[in-house]
Amino acid sequence: MIRTLLALDSALVLGALSFVLAAEDDIRVVAEVDRGDAVPEAVRDGRPDVVVADLDFVEGVEASRLGQCPVLVLAHPRRAGRLRGMRCGTRMIGILRSDVAPQRVVEGIRLLARREPVLDADLVVAALHADGPLTERETEVLALTAEGAPVAEVAVSLGLTSGTVRNHLGRIARKVGARTRVEAVRVAREAGWI
Repeated sequence: MIRTLLALDSALVLGALSFVLAAEDDIRVVAEVDRGDAVPEAVRDGRPDVVVADLDFVEGVEASRLGQCPVLVLAHPRRAGRLRGMRCGTRMIGILRSDVAPQRVVEGIRLLARREPVLDADLVVAALHADGPLTERETEVLALTAEGAPVAEVAVSLGLTSGTVRNHLGRIARKVGARTRVEAVRVAREAGWI
């Protein structure tokens, strides 16, 4: 029996994955937590064989507080750059996209329990190219925008016209898959590009 701890910030995903795992004969959910600060205590009390956790939850926890329990990290491709700086000690870590099919998570749990690697190729590529899709100038424009500078002020600061700044912002939004400047700033901050 693979004792599994679920540490996910979405109650809907947490409940759905718990339901899926309950149908598996060889996996038992020993604890469910929806806050990162609750993970170390749940690991100590539940003594899981595998932890399935959001990137945000394991990123802020010292490796020593998770023991040697393998961790299956679920991450969004936009946040893949943060995987490069993750410290795991000697613990086995698996990495999957946060939007994979539940059966892929089930397979990942089984592989990690056998100390076999679990990697999502798209996330690995995204982590390797985590410097981001933005040019140096686009990064400057977005960084000033993130600080609250209006288009005219960004233009003056960088020696550009307001039209050029608006063009940069439009191109940035398309590159990062955002609909608005605010969303582009959020995406870039989450990915560590600004």
